Amino acid sequence: MRGAPGIRPVLELIELSFGQSFTYRKFEEEEPNLKPFWHYHPEIELVYVQEGSSKRHIGNHISYFNNGDLILLGPNLPHYGFTERLSGKRSEIVVQLKKDFLGQGFFEKPELKSIDQLFERATSGLTFSGNTRETVGKKLDGLENETPFNRLIGLLEIFQVLAHSEEYQVLNVSGPSLLVKRSDNEKIEKVYDYVRAHFKEQISLDEISALVNMEVPSFCRYFKRVTGKTFTAFVNDFRIVHACKLLSETNYSVSEICFESGFNNFSHFNRLFKMTTHTTPLAYRNESQTILL
Repeated sequence: MRGAPGIRPVLELIELSFGQSFTYRKFEEEEPNLKPFWHYHPEIELVYVQEGSSKRHIGNHISYFNNGDLILLGPNLPHYGFTERLSGKRSEIVVQLKKDFLGQGFFEKPELKSIDQLFERATSGLTFSGNTRETVGKKLDGLENETPFNRLIGLLEIFQVLAHSEEYQVLNVSGPSLLVKRSDNEKIEKVYDYVRAHFKEQISLDEISALVNMEVPSFCRYFKRVTGKTFTAFVNDFRIVHACKLLSETNYSVSEICFESGFNNFSHFNRLFKMTTHTTPLAYRNESQTILL
């Protein structure tokens, strides 16, 4: 898992083409895309990654996905782009729109209330799986050659499917705490960048607190308030996600992966991995390799 040291979170400005009320972009595997960066924007974002493997870093949530993904993000939810290409990805489709792109109160109509509730859930970030991901992925792909009117109708149909699906997971289950103060983004991003670059090493609280010019007790309280988790738990999240990547993509032994991911105790690694993923490292490897066959 590679970080991007020195890059600060930015407000991404989404520019609409003339005659459009939302953006629809499709990136092919061989087509260069923007490098991942920590950012937010006032637009809702729907992302479909076809048959790829990469990481999710959305709000205070960090995880790893195999065999593609379908993600819906609410406005101003900080995230990294899903452009760290790992394996098997054929395309990525990104749709961005403001909640009022069809006028103030449009989604408050009785017939559209379920979509309004979907957008509310998306403030914490959602990932969809199973038949929902397959169905919506095909619909999104089919929008590429549609007329502007049919593309709009198709997008509303997609939101209707997502609104009634039960095949989803809330990514920031404790709420999108990173939305509370945008002024915190710069300081937190400095911590995030450092962890991305050094998570395989032992990072002391003295070290990370000094990085942002804070005393250890103040930093611990601040970090827990902003991210919803302790600094130790945050670092361990990075390490577990990296372990998931290695289990899926390498033939390293589990003990090698343990130490390669920054853990120095095999029993602790196994216990934390199972607590985080609800499965053992070997079971995770078997499942992920079966998916990719």
